[in-house]
Amino acid sequence: MDAKRRLALCETYVIFASYLASAALGQASVAIAGPQLSGEEVVARMVQRNQQRADGLHGFQGTRTYRLTYQGFPMRREAEMVTTIVYRAPDSKQFTEISQTGSKLIIDRVFRKLLESEQDALRAENRARTALNTENYNFTLTAYESGPPQNYVFQVEPKNPSKFLYRGKVWIDAQDFAVSRMEVEPAKSPSFWTKKSEISHVYAKVDGFWLPKQNRSVSAIRLGGQAVLTIDYNDYKILGPPPAQPANQVSRVVSDTH
Repeated sequence: MDAKRRLALCETYVIFASYLASAALGQASVAIAGPQLSGEEVVARMVQRNQQRADGLHGFQGTRTYRLTYQGFPMRREAEMVTTIVYRAPDSKQFTEISQTGSKLIIDRVFRKLLESEQDALRAENRARTALNTENYNFTLTAYESGPPQNYVFQVEPKNPSKFLYRGKVWIDAQDFAVSRMEVEPAKSPSFWTKKSEISHVYAKVDGFWLPKQNRSVSAIRLGGQAVLTIDYNDYKILGPPPAQPANQVSRVVSDTH
């Protein structure tokens, strides 16, 4: 793989990491909303629940498997990396590598860059500019799927095209008002060398919260070839709030700061 193709892959998948952090986590609801709701009402409820979900999730841990296959003339490269993750609200993610196989280039220049970029995407200013809300996107309700499961289907368009935003179809669960699925592409190409990227996210409810189940991205490289990245999420465990710090330790920390 020559330098231009490597650059295209790295830039494409670093941008991909911002999408992983932009979809909100879901929490259970008691009533099922029917198709009588307008698109504006559905989006408003989603945004409201997003804030509730963010406030209610203290953290989680799990396992991820990253796989990438690049096929282009005259070569094929592939790699796999397995990591654990511990997330603590609102902006802490710790990754620990368990195993790796295949191309060292992909592991160093794609997988590890993805981890770094995902941590950076947790910063408050980055979360604000990539959030799925009416400040960043226009929503058009296109369908209601009676299921099961029941979903509202929206076409979303960014108000300000950016390589950190996307356009495409978003499925919103009619009971929880959480994103359950996405089929999107970057609103702006992340790199001259990337002709097209198609990104698919699927989410699943875990102990009342909606978390990523699988992400898949297919990118066509301008100089030839195709790269397919998949991320599988397993072994989730929802974490409670961190233990309270003893009062004597709190007093000591406060006194030490003066």
